[in-house]
Amino acid sequence: MEVATPFLEVAEAIEQGGAEDLNVCYQCATCTGSCPWGFVEPLNVRRLIHLAQLGLEGYEGEDIWRCTTCNTCKIRCPRGVGIVDLIRSIRMMIGETGLIPQSLRAALGSTKSEGNPWSGERKLRNKWAADLGFTPFDKNEHEYLLFACCMPSYDSRSRKLVEAVAKVLSAAGIRAGVLGSEESCCGESIRKIGDEGLFGNLAEGNGKLFAEHGVERVLVISPHCYHTFKNEYPELGTSVQVTHMTELMASAIAAGKLDLKKPVDAAVTYHDPCYLGRHNEIYDAPREVLRSIPGVKFTEMIRNRDCSLCCGGGGGRMWMETKFGERFSDLRIPEALGVGADVLATACPYCINMFEDSRLNLNKEDEIRIKDVTELVAEALA
Repeated sequence: MEVATPFLEVAEAIEQGGAEDLNVCYQCATCTGSCPWGFVEPLNVRRLIHLAQLGLEGYEGEDIWRCTTCNTCKIRCPRGVGIVDLIRSIRMMIGETGLIPQSLRAALGSTKSEGNPWSGERKLRNKWAADLGFTPFDKNEHEYLLFACCMPSYDSRSRKLVEAVAKVLSAAGIRAGVLGSEESCCGESIRKIGDEGLFGNLAEGNGKLFAEHGVERVLVISPHCYHTFKNEYPELGTSVQVTHMTELMASAIAAGKLDLKKPVDAAVTYHDPCYLGRHNEIYDAPREVLRSIPGVKFTEMIRNRDCSLCCGGGGGRMWMETKFGERFSDLRIPEALGVGADVLATACPYCINMFEDSRLNLNKEDEIRIKDVTELVAEALA
């Protein structure tokens, strides 16, 4: 009887960890040619897949941690290989050996102890809610549970986003409640970093919380939360109806529930977040909303929709340092300015965070503003 080598056992473990179609890849290198790292410091995705097929024999370095899980490779792969799942599976195996980058260990440690990757205290989660008029979720009173992501509780820029959400929901007559500090991170980035066990704990905890409160419909701001609740929590037994804020606003405007009368005099272009666009194919709703705002002159960047350039914040990269000149967001600001925009709009707290940093680093604060679509709608309310 032939005995499997340790390398073959590793390859089998990678497949079992979520990369079921690992051996479907025939090494055409479309993934490498499609990867946004090619615009700055190329990442050889094809080689990573090949090494995985060989049980990671010969792998060294930290290339696996550069992937932003933007999904460009998968949608262009002629064989439909789930490359993001493959990357996650490899990271999970490497993580079990303790070889996770130090910056990511801090995010994981904070999530384990405080329920968020931002090193913030759990008791501060959703503390903004009362000030903005949100009450504890009651299934008999509220249409939605507002799951606002970790960032508004621990990031001052993201706090402005929930202020806009509160104004828009109030104007539309839509009732949404919140859960308290017992709510935890959705776990999307935690899973992509490779800590499957921690992700499972987060999903189980939030799932129980949803069940206890009778939550059926969840309204989210972050595409990362959207993706996780819609596509990953059902695997673990929690199924809820998930709506992204841009979808809700598009529907409310179409139904006449939002009266946008105040002109917003701005030339606006839109950046498609990876987890809203390529991962979940929500392209039209945010554009419909922007075109409904009086005064907005909307224009597209060359790279848009499924060809949009990643901001660089996914896959755990939010907590990793990227050298100046190698940041995808640094490329996006000039693209927006190049089409005459003075506002770069998006629909993801991660993207906003990345673009705000790049705007500062590139000394473009006086030339362009970074706005969430919801913030622009809030500006247009009479």
